Amino acid sequence: MDQDKFSIQIKNVKNILGYIFDDSISIPEIQRPFVWDGAQVRDLIDSMYNGYPVGFIVIWQNPDIYDKRTGKLSAGKKILIDGQQRVTALMTSLCGIPVLDKNFEERPITIAFNPFAEDGKSPFEVTSVAIRNDKRWIPDISIFFKDGFDPYSFVPEFCDKNPEMNKEILGKKIMRVISMQSLSVGIIELSSSLTIDEVTEIFIRINSKGSALTQADFVMSTLAADEQNGGNTLRKAIDYFCHLATSHDFLSHLDKDEAFASSEYYNMVYWIGKKNNLIYIPTFDDVLRVAFMSQYDRGKLANLVDLLHGRDFKTRTYQTEIVVDTFSRFSEGVKLFLNSFNFTNFIEMILKSGFVEKDLLRSRMAIDFAYALSLRLRNDRSIEKTKIQHYVSKWYVMSILRGRYTGSPESAMERDWRAIRDKGFLPYFDEVMENLSDTFWQVTIPQALQTSSTTAPAFLVFQAAQCQGNDDSFLGYGAKVRDLLESAELHHLFPKQYLRDNNITETSRYNQVANYAYLGKTVNAAIGKLPPCEYMQKI
Repeated sequence: MDQDKFSIQIKNVKNILGYIFDDSISIPEIQRPFVWDGAQVRDLIDSMYNGYPVGFIVIWQNPDIYDKRTGKLSAGKKILIDGQQRVTALMTSLCGIPVLDKNFEERPITIAFNPFAEDGKSPFEVTSVAIRNDKRWIPDISIFFKDGFDPYSFVPEFCDKNPEMNKEILGKKIMRVISMQSLSVGIIELSSSLTIDEVTEIFIRINSKGSALTQADFVMSTLAADEQNGGNTLRKAIDYFCHLATSHDFLSHLDKDEAFASSEYYNMVYWIGKKNNLIYIPTFDDVLRVAFMSQYDRGKLANLVDLLHGRDFKTRTYQTEIVVDTFSRFSEGVKLFLNSFNFTNFIEMILKSGFVEKDLLRSRMAIDFAYALSLRLRNDRSIEKTKIQHYVSKWYVMSILRGRYTGSPESAMERDWRAIRDKGFLPYFDEVMENLSDTFWQVTIPQALQTSSTTAPAFLVFQAAQCQGNDDSFLGYGAKVRDLLESAELHHLFPKQYLRDNNITETSRYNQVANYAYLGKTVNAAIGKLPPCEYMQKI
């Protein structure tokens, strides 16, 4: 990579924290649950106390934005993309700033200091009730870093309570703790000219042990760093909605965010916390994709990041007007996603198509496209509203069977949106469906069932078709396939032992999904290892 695409600076811990507090650097992940536990924060402080370096952090400089009204450039935001856990750990332990725990509760992680600790043993520990009641401990090291801290009054007060402590030794140990803020931190600042793919590649190379950045992460970070266009609240809405979909207990915590509770998004997300047995539990990646596709003829989240930054794809410049327009359009897309009628209506479409269990929904990209399509068709005057379910369901099934959104899903989705825009939905729909020829149904699909994978798309669609048709289960005496999906097990039509006894010993052959059916345990026990010609007559 060219040197002009990044710069390296050496600062100290105090400088870095100062940049965070004066908003020179945005740390968007601070608004999401803190991943580290107290022991990890303690270990970081202990290593710093012993003089070990904090390491490098990586910052991405967002592009400067041109404002046509003023004729001026405004500096783009700097976003911390690597080192968030370390910086957040420093903020909570040294500055007493609370972080969000896994329950979205705000609390500081307080680190205590024991000046009596013997050599070779860590003088730091996560503060507990016992430590607070022990006069030999200093329960919160953040007091050392507050403005106005006076070691000359603190030392004698501590020694009055602990006469065995030498004042000079204590003073030196406290100054050693305070000196941690002078430790060097390397800053790698990535140029605004870098693409998201380049930034992601750099992140992976620098942070091979960390979680890989996704395009959705960049979108969420961009939203969180925005204060002028409501991005910060919008991000919370997305986060809270997804969290409520998985944990209804979070409802009790929602009201604690007073700013969010008074926003227009509160009722849009609250309802999902009352829903049970959802077959489609969205992640923030799902929300971003559907919201974006509902508003733009694009499928690549990298383009959403560019638009949120104000990029004009023709002139390759960045403009304030595009930022404002993008936030407005994208927030409308998010509202469409969160809307209880839209969401539940789409779920109903999927259920009526036979996909009645979460395990039948394997392609997230396919279902995201289907949801976006349902939102788009509601505003298409050429489509009869009563037929939206028909079109969405058929498109969803087609996309699963053809693996339409696997491999390079974003490119495939973008091609479809642009074809829908240029040709109109109905003509393009007919064109795509005509490609499902007799050969596809008579040759391709049977061949697709020659697999032992029970998550094979053709097998999942076959099960959904049985549910959609309300089919009786095999030898089930009135029991429906849809009723057995959760409780019964898949069993062999030609029993496994029977096939082995007849020299079919390859697992890939006798475990083909085409040889599977849902059977009750009683029926399966009665079949045993009999061939179909015998057990059909017997049962």
